[in-house]
Amino acid sequence: MLFSAVVHKEDDRYVAECPEMGTASQGKTIEEALANLKEATELYLEEFPVEVGSKPIMTTFEVKTDAKASKKLSGA
Repeated sequence: MLFSAVVHKEDDRYVAECPEMGTASQGKTIEEALANLKEATELYLEEFPVEVGSKPIMTTFEVKTDAKASKKLSGA
């Protein structure tokens, strides 16, 4: 099975997340984070198998980040 991975850096670690399964892991390098994510996802799938044909829809969306919107959200 093929899954997606989103990787971002947090302090001195890389965090890898699989949006389809909701699994996440981390590592000192991108490669280590992805290897740990693969292992975490495999363990998750042993407990909660995926139904054949069920795939989430992934897309993008845009959010405005101007100062006015930030003030409204913070209550200022």
